[in-house]
Amino acid sequence: MEIDRPDGRTPNQLRPLACSHSVLHRAHGSATWAQGETKLLAAVYGPKAGAKKNENPEKASIEVIWKPSTGHVGQAEREYEMILKKTLESICIRTIYPNTTTSVIVQVVHDDGALLPCAINAACAALVDAGIPLRHLAVAICCSVTDNNSIILDPSKQEEKKAKAFAYLVFPNTTVTVVPEKSLQVGSDPTAHGIITSVTHGAMSVDNYLHCLERGRATTQRLSEFLRKNIEPKSIREASKAG
Repeated sequence: MEIDRPDGRTPNQLRPLACSHSVLHRAHGSATWAQGETKLLAAVYGPKAGAKKNENPEKASIEVIWKPSTGHVGQAEREYEMILKKTLESICIRTIYPNTTTSVIVQVVHDDGALLPCAINAACAALVDAGIPLRHLAVAICCSVTDNNSIILDPSKQEEKKAKAFAYLVFPNTTVTVVPEKSLQVGSDPTAHGIITSVTHGAMSVDNYLHCLERGRATTQRLSEFLRKNIEPKSIREASKAG
């Protein structure tokens, strides 16, 4: 079935992607991420000595602060913070800097749909820019279900409003770390070939959800390649400058 999308995209087509890193000089790492008109800025500060409420003698803590483009932080933003925090905790190697806190601040510049997946992509790019050790990159995507049960990828705000359901999906990808491989093998990561985060809204059948998973996983490679081309850890950049 042909789907007429307002911007002329096919059901499987992402909006144009844009990513910049090291955009803030005072942050340890930073990145902007845009998909179409949706744009976010992420900044990473840390790891720094843990505040008492976050202290963990065995693991580093991740703190997420969500800043909307306008207005106050509400229930939706708190939910975004929680999902983002859990996602980032699962991809960071938190045993390397125990008893520290890394703060990730996400600023919404403009929301034109698929906001949380774009925020996850921005935060991941900023963590790489900061040189935070990661098990792997994470790439996030949104799939929405239309009234006639068609699945469309990366919906705009207009399409989100018309959707009867949508899923935010986060997939793991290639390891990006300066940590020796042996230390990664201890307690190998169960998400290595699966899915890191899945959040659904609205009424969605099992078939629709599996279709979203299939569609999202097929897009992972495109997103990952784009992410890798546009970011690299500061340690590598600085080494290449020194060399």
